[in-house]
Amino acid sequence: MESFHECSYYQRLDDGMVECRLCPHHCRIPQGKTGRCRSRRNQDGVLMSEVYGRPCALAVDPIEKKPLYHFHPGTTCLSIACTGCNFRCLNCQNYDISQAASVDSVFSEDTLSPEQAVSLCMKHRCPGIAYTYTEPLTYIEYVKDCARLAHENGLWNILVTAGYVCQEPLADLLPWLDAANIDLKSFSDDIYQRVSGGHLQPVLDTILAMRDAGVWIEITNLVIPTVNDDMDMIRRMCRWLVANGLAKTPLHFSRFFPRYKMLNLPPTPVQTLRAARQIALDEGLQYVYLGNV
Repeated sequence: MESFHECSYYQRLDDGMVECRLCPHHCRIPQGKTGRCRSRRNQDGVLMSEVYGRPCALAVDPIEKKPLYHFHPGTTCLSIACTGCNFRCLNCQNYDISQAASVDSVFSEDTLSPEQAVSLCMKHRCPGIAYTYTEPLTYIEYVKDCARLAHENGLWNILVTAGYVCQEPLADLLPWLDAANIDLKSFSDDIYQRVSGGHLQPVLDTILAMRDAGVWIEITNLVIPTVNDDMDMIRRMCRWLVANGLAKTPLHFSRFFPRYKMLNLPPTPVQTLRAARQIALDEGLQYVYLGNV
């Protein structure tokens, strides 16, 4: 398998620059450099994925770990991750791989073709593959090729994502997806910018696109003390979900623990999560869970 793989969703510019069209950052990348995700490089005017078929993590997980509670509970999935993420979350729990470049020490020289990924999944008797741990949309070409072969072999495809992607590439991937857990980090564009380096609206657009495509959705909201634990904002988020036909979509309020660049904050009090859950139930959400408690 080739060491690099040409990306989809980019445009060549003058002076050897390229503009990536995968996510709303629209990175303009000079020759020899990568975009924010650190895994898509301008190589002589061609945007190349440096991580296609080169996972940094493989595991067999219970599906509840994704977390997915209402999609074939009690089953397992083959979890696959490659390095890279288009967010810069200050609290990232997998920063050692999500914020790593392909040349860093976590990068494996071993390769795993889509055919091998599907064979490995079947060998371990997993009914599906989860693209997870980092941001799988940054290596969407690999995900899509694996997902197509998985469907051909009767396997499910699960995406665990922050949902920060442009609509065209998302639409190309949706036919191969069966389920997704989307990390809705807050219901404030300001918090998205300050904590993650992105914007809220594209994530909401991703949720609605998946809803319309019939993908099974579950939402995770990590509640961080003093950052996104405002109950009025949580209420607005819940009202948006209900107003957009997602009252039966499982919502996971997850407990924060100090990590990465947010070591100065305490763990989320459990009573804060319970208060958030009660708000969600009061606003009409039917399945609300607490995580990391």
